[in-house]
Amino acid sequence: MYPVSMRRLINELTKLPSVGDKSATRLAYHLITRGRHDGLALSAAIQEAIEKVSLCKVCHFIAEGEVCPICQDERRNRRLLCAVEKPADVIALERSGGYRGLYHVLHGVWSPLKGVGPEQTRMQQLLERLNPERSTPQTDDPLQLPLEELILATSTTVEGDATALYVANAVQSMGVVVSRLAQGLPKGGELEYADELTLHLSLEGRRSL
Repeated sequence: MYPVSMRRLINELTKLPSVGDKSATRLAYHLITRGRHDGLALSAAIQEAIEKVSLCKVCHFIAEGEVCPICQDERRNRRLLCAVEKPADVIALERSGGYRGLYHVLHGVWSPLKGVGPEQTRMQQLLERLNPERSTPQTDDPLQLPLEELILATSTTVEGDATALYVANAVQSMGVVVSRLAQGLPKGGELEYADELTLHLSLEGRRSL
């Protein structure tokens, strides 16, 4: 029905999150009909982002270069660390205006039923950052030990709760004060979809684990 090149575009678009065949077809049609200049501009923007954007080698947030702007910001509280599931959660917390510490992005949660263990996330890197006896400290890591507090800002899903409990138990011997966001967030909810006020209040009302 469609030319081979358009079918290929549709197939690639279906690989994006939450994009099914119908949505991909509409997007492909829009891209084809919006004009050559706009299409090429989008293609160039995608290529540039793929070439320049990577993960911060310290906290694993999105960065251009080796270290992200948050890790480089000397005004942040370097004895306060917040662990989140994904980069979108960092954006949500920054928009709330209620947090001025550093971050660690786990890039996933512990989910045994889905075959995802701690080794498939950045949990081990988190534990290495928190270990006061780490043998090879990162020279670019602004984190200062001992920490005042580790905030576990995982989602209120079963997997998010399990991840928070796993990390809390793992750092218990390190003498780290661990807290969790207050349960103002809906059960089963994800941080990136919460509004700024809810996140701000959840940060203020966080509880120790």
